[in-house]
Amino acid sequence: MPSFDAVCKPNMVEVRNATEQANKEIANRFDFKGSDARIEMRDLELTAFADDDFKLGQVRDVLTTKMAKRGVDVRLLDLAKPEKIAGDKLKQSIKVRNGIESTLSKKMVGLIKDSRLKVSASIQGDAVRVTGAKKDTLQDVIALLRTQVTEVPLTFENFRD
Repeated sequence: MPSFDAVCKPNMVEVRNATEQANKEIANRFDFKGSDARIEMRDLELTAFADDDFKLGQVRDVLTTKMAKRGVDVRLLDLAKPEKIAGDKLKQSIKVRNGIESTLSKKMVGLIKDSRLKVSASIQGDAVRVTGAKKDTLQDVIALLRTQVTEVPLTFENFRD
């Protein structure tokens, strides 16, 4: 039976490269001279630091611009609420999404079942596996998911014949 997996996976090499480029630009920009503006990266979590709310917004803008240039979808970023640290300084946690959340995967399985295509969809951890008798119906499911699921960028892998 032909099958594929629908997953949400970031390219961590490109995320790291975009973060490093953003830090370089922040270090060289005139409006950030003498400020403690930077982005730190630990595993799937980025932390943006800045002196005030405006500069924190500028740091986020630089980061999203660099990610877009590197081909990383900005929908992968989950921004937390900024929090105050020492004095007026702020920090904001930015999580990089990895995997499909259970509510979204249930929604995707429901969409596939409602489409009346002759395929079966099942939740496999943080991925959705779709199996069907024909490759053409699987391609129809991919087209359906690309148009209907806009919350996260989906990638399709593990194609089997």
